This record gives sequence, structure tokens and C-alpha cells, in this order.
Amino acid sequence: MTEQSEVIRQQTGEANSMGSVQIVTTILAAAITAVAVWLAVRAVLKMVAVIRLGQPAPERFTDKVARARTMLVETAGHTRMLKWGVVGAAHWFVMVGFIVLSLLVLEAYFEVVTPTGGLPIIGHWTIFGLVTEVITVLGLVGILVLMAIRLRNRPTRPGGRSRFTGSTMWQGYFVEWIVLLVLIFGLVIRGFKVATDHFEYPFWATPVSHAVGAVLPDWQDGTSVAAIIKIIISMTWLIVISLNVTMGVAWHRFLAFPNIFFKREPAKPAGSGLGALRPMTSQGKPLDFEEADPESDQFGVAQVEQFSWKGLLDFSTCTECGRCQSQCPAWNTGKPLSPKLLILSLRDHAYAKAPYLLAGGGKDLTGEEKATAAQLAHMDVLALAEADRPLIGTAEEGGIIDPDVLWSCTTCGACVEQCPVDIEHVDHIVDMRRYQVLIESSFPSEAGVMLRNLENKGNPWGAPQNTREDWTKGLDFEVPRVGEVDDFEYLFWVGCAGAFEDRAKKTTRAVATLLNEAGVKFAILGEGETCSGDPARRIGNEFVFQMLAQQNVETLNEAFEGREKAKRKIVATCPHCFNTLGNEYGQLGGEFEVVHHTQLLAHLVATGKLVPVQPVDGGVTYHDPCYLGRHNRIFAAPREVLGDSVAGELTEMPRNSERSFCCGAGGARMWMEEKIGKRINVDRVEEAMATGARTVAVGCPFCSTMLSDGVNGKGAGEQVEVIDVASVLLRSVKPEQPQGSKETAPIGG
Repeated sequence: MTEQSEVIRQQTGEANSMGSVQIVTTILAAAITAVAVWLAVRAVLKMVAVIRLGQPAPERFTDKVARARTMLVETAGHTRMLKWGVVGAAHWFVMVGFIVLSLLVLEAYFEVVTPTGGLPIIGHWTIFGLVTEVITVLGLVGILVLMAIRLRNRPTRPGGRSRFTGSTMWQGYFVEWIVLLVLIFGLVIRGFKVATDHFEYPFWATPVSHAVGAVLPDWQDGTSVAAIIKIIISMTWLIVISLNVTMGVAWHRFLAFPNIFFKREPAKPAGSGLGALRPMTSQGKPLDFEEADPESDQFGVAQVEQFSWKGLLDFSTCTECGRCQSQCPAWNTGKPLSPKLLILSLRDHAYAKAPYLLAGGGKDLTGEEKATAAQLAHMDVLALAEADRPLIGTAEEGGIIDPDVLWSCTTCGACVEQCPVDIEHVDHIVDMRRYQVLIESSFPSEAGVMLRNLENKGNPWGAPQNTREDWTKGLDFEVPRVGEVDDFEYLFWVGCAGAFEDRAKKTTRAVATLLNEAGVKFAILGEGETCSGDPARRIGNEFVFQMLAQQNVETLNEAFEGREKAKRKIVATCPHCFNTLGNEYGQLGGEFEVVHHTQLLAHLVATGKLVPVQPVDGGVTYHDPCYLGRHNRIFAAPREVLGDSVAGELTEMPRNSERSFCCGAGGARMWMEEKIGKRINVDRVEEAMATGARTVAVGCPFCSTMLSDGVNGKGAGEQVEVIDVASVLLRSVKPEQPQGSKETAPIGG
């Protein structure tokens, strides 16, 4: 009887001891969770309030089904991240782990109450144990890989610039360690359940948990103690990010979903900010320059709150991964522009200025303060100081974005292409340029000549309009003009470079010769053609763009009068014209089927209408023009032409296709001198020359100019030739054609 009483006494004491531990862990869990949730709600409300300060963007609410589909594909499928191979796969496992294993964090709240606790209903399913076990293990591998990659690429490492340069490194380390510890303690909790014989899953489904349990003691309270540690770690993470609303490396876990959902064009296969630019808007509506008034309509962006709400969401979503930075031609050649740092600067400025704006402060379009003196009297002094900073200005002026940063952009789209959360960097840069050009008249002086030529002569070089057809002289066939013939399949859009620049004229002649050889019926506008407006729009002069575009749309509509869209076909040799006519003229009522000349030539070769007979000696490498490749996804056609023309001897550069390196001419940089850092075209030429190919094929007159300049600058003009794909094909189709001299002394660039 005495021994039985002793056993009962010991069991009662153990129960009381266990109960006291669970009481403490339960109270701790409730307290820290209440604090974390309160701070999180406050942080979310603040972020929503800041994002809502932006201008309307009603177009973001169309095509909800397509948006939802794209968002699910990009997030669940990790389509953007997986382009980075190992890091993409590791990130996928961590992302899935964060989502699915949140259930195990929830389960920890049951486990602090009782060591035998678990999720209701699904918590005892073997399949649940198996899935969470696999995800935990793969998540551990994934986060260790990501930690190693961050350490290997830390900005302070020897050997060059890192994509993490400028990122807030402690935040990245903090988030990664939190993930690692949460995963580890998830296994520890299960291990204690195994050790105390309270685990519900068999060995075959959860071998790692059983292995952990094999080395842990039979401690009844171990499960609850490990569970409260896991909860404290998780809630500490939530508290820290709630106190740091600009901590994109953490908040992107939640913001990426809406940011992708609200992307500009959800049906696009890549970044929705590629191709066409957003039209210039005021209060969410496209600006009509015939009725616009700078005192009542917004011309570009002069204040951070003048970005759309989607822009402010973009800034908040940036995860500071630096993929945009690693691909940026400006950053890689020593320019001050980093797409990542530009977005982070705008983000930090928006949140620092937010108290002033949310209290009613701000400037109207005439520069007058909207807040009353009484409101300003109680305003936070730091927010007031932030509000006084110009959006564009030098360090001495206290500017958020330095002018050299703004004007270094080539609009190549590499940043947009690589961003895993669909930030639209180029649109934001051009919006800021628009205000600088249209209202401040502040832009690089060299570009002023180009803009005056566009206004006065209809082309950026200022050449006489009556010389637009000079390229036709000397051809052994007649080039028909629209109006002289009605029976044509394609309108050949020659473009300003193709009409006036000596090297580009050779490409124009080659294309015309090939079309004639293949029996394609085409016609040109001749003197009726004017600049497409691309350089004006990319530099920010929307007024000049619309003036030129409306004139061209009227001319083209007249040329195609009576034809349905499918028969309003245009072929263009310049990717900038191709992009503008095909993607942007629709904004002004011009609906056309536009193809690039490499697409048409590839079709003619494939159908046997053009037959290459002689390969090119010395090997060929191909440079993807940004506005043909990245912006419009045309990668195969020029390679098909070159493959047939050179008998399969095409040698790719390391940076090719969607990761092609810019030539440096886009974004109207063709007419701006490159004064900072290494010349972008030289960097690209060195990569091309390293392939050993003697011919660098291009599909863009701007690229031809820039790369030829680079080759000549390297003193390699006799060893390496830069030539358009059309000219390569012409030499192969008609070997008797004279090769011509090496093309030098280009105009512009």
C-alpha cells in the first residue's frame, strides 16, 4: 500500500510539474503573439495608407482571370526565379516551406498547451507528416544554399561588385537565420514527441524526425519548451518586420502576390514593363496634349506621390536581391545607376515623407502647399525635411535621384526582365524623365539637338526630308511607293537610320534586294514617312512623340485604307521602330501587323523563296538587340537566318537572348555622350571579340553603329566586321554581290 501511494504521489507530482510548464509556455505564446499581431496590423495599415497615396491606375483591374492565372504560375511555378538555376530551386523550396510549414507554427500553439497536442483533423494524417517532413528537409537544404550564396556574394568580398551591393545586409541575414531556426525547431519538436513516444507518424514517413528523436532525452516538457521557442522565433520575426515596413526582403513574401497580380500586361511571357511604355497619364487617364494644362494636369512625375499606387507597391515589394543590378549595363560599366538602388531610394523616400502626406501635406501642380499652417505646425520635423527634398537633384541639392542616375538608363529592360516580383523600373524612370524634359527642360544638352531635329526635320539627324529615298539610287530594280501601287503585301518601314545613316542604308538596300529576289510585293512611304518617335518618347518628350506618332498613324491608316488589321502588314528593320509601331501606335489608333525584317527573312528562307548557298568565312556571333529580343521576345528568327546562312557555325556570346548585354544606344542614349565609366559598347564588343568570330551580326541600326564604333575603338576594324543579319543573308544568297568596304564613321552614337 505504501509503494502504491508513492507511485501515485510521483505521478501526481509529474503532472503538476508538466502542467506548470505548459501554463508558462501558453501565457508566453499568447503574450508575444498578441504584441506581434498588433504591430503587424499597424504595419499593414501603414503600408496600405502609403500605397494609396499614389495616383489611380484603373487599367490594373482588368483581365482578373488572366492576372490570377499569371500570378499563380509565376509564384507557384517560380518561372522567373528558376531562370537562375540553383538559387531559383533553393528559393522555391524555402517559399513552399514558408507557406506550408506555417501550419506547423500554428500546430506549435497546440503543443505549448500539451506535449501531445497537434493540429485538429489533419494533424494525425500520415500524408501530412510525410509532406511536411519532406518540405522541412528540402527547406533546410534550400535556406543553407541561399545563405551560402549571400555570403559568397557579400559586397565586402574581394573580386568585384556584388548584386547585393547597396542591399541592407543585416535584414537578409536576419530573415535567413529565422527561417533556418524555425525549420530546425520544427524537427526538434517532432524529435521530442518521438523520444516521449507521443509521435503519431511512422518511421517510413518521417525518418529525419525519428533520427532526431533518437538522440533527444525522454523529457515530457521538451515538446512544449521547443514549441514556445519556435513561436518566439516566429513572432520575433513578425515584430521586427512590423517595426521595419521598408524591409522588402521580408515583406516581399506577402507583397509579391498582389504586385504580380497587378502587373501591367499579365498575358506577357516576361516582364510586363517591357515593350510599350505606359502612356502619360494624369489622375489615371491618358493625357490629351490638345487639352492638357500643366497647372491642372500632371506631366510626368515630380513628387513621389505622383507615381501610381502600383508604383508605390513596386517600391514596397523590392526584395533587394539585386538581380536587376547584376544585369544592368549602366551598373556593370561604372555608371551611378543601379535599378535596385533607384527603387530603394524611392521606397525609403516615400515612407519617410508619408507622415507629412497622410496629414494633408503636399504640393499641388503649381507648387503651392496644400496643408494649412495649423497642420504643418504639428508635423514631424523629419517628415517635413523629407518633403522639402527634390525628387531629382544632386547630393548638394538633397535630391532623391541624382540626374546622372536618371540619364544613365538605356531602357534596355534587363532590370524588368530579371525582377522576380515584376517591378516596372523603366516606366518609373521614363515618368521622371517626362517631368524633367517637359516642365523643367532639364536634360543632357546633346539631346537637345536631337529633339530640335525631330520637331523641325522629322528625323533625329536633321537630314533633309527630300533625301529619304536616296538609298534607292543604284538598285537594279524599281522600289514602289505607296500611292503609286495598291497591290503590295508589306509596307516597308525604312526608318530614319535606314534612310539617312550610311551603314544602315546598306541594310535597307539588302532587305529591299532580298524581298525583290523572293518575289515579295512591298512598297515604301518615301518622303511621307517621318520618325516613329521612339527617341523622343524614351527621353521623356511625350509631346514630340505624340506629334510624330499621330502624323504617322494618319499616314499609315491612309496607306492601308480599306484593309483589315491582318492585312495591314509592316516590315521594319529597326527594332525601335518595330516596337513603337507594333506596341505603341495602338494607343493612338494605329492597329497594324508589324514584323521585323529578320522574321520575314527567316520565313522566306524556310519556305524556299530565298536559298543561301555560300557560308560566311571566319565564324559569326549574334548580338541580340534589346528592343527586338528582351522587349519583344524575338530570339529565334535572326538565329534561323544566320544558321542557314553560315551552315550552323553561329557562336553565342555568354550574355545572349533575354540576358543579352545592351549596346548602349537605347533610351535616346544614342544622342547622349557617355562620360562616366566604361563605354557600354566597348564592354559588349570585348565579349563579341572573345568568341573568335570575325563577323558580329546585328538586327538593329543603333546596335550596328555602337558596336562598329567599339570595334574601331579597339583597333580591330580589319579583323572584325559588324554587319546586319540581312547583309549576311544577301552575301550567302547572292555571292556575286560586292562585299563592300568596312563600314566606318557612323552618324550619331
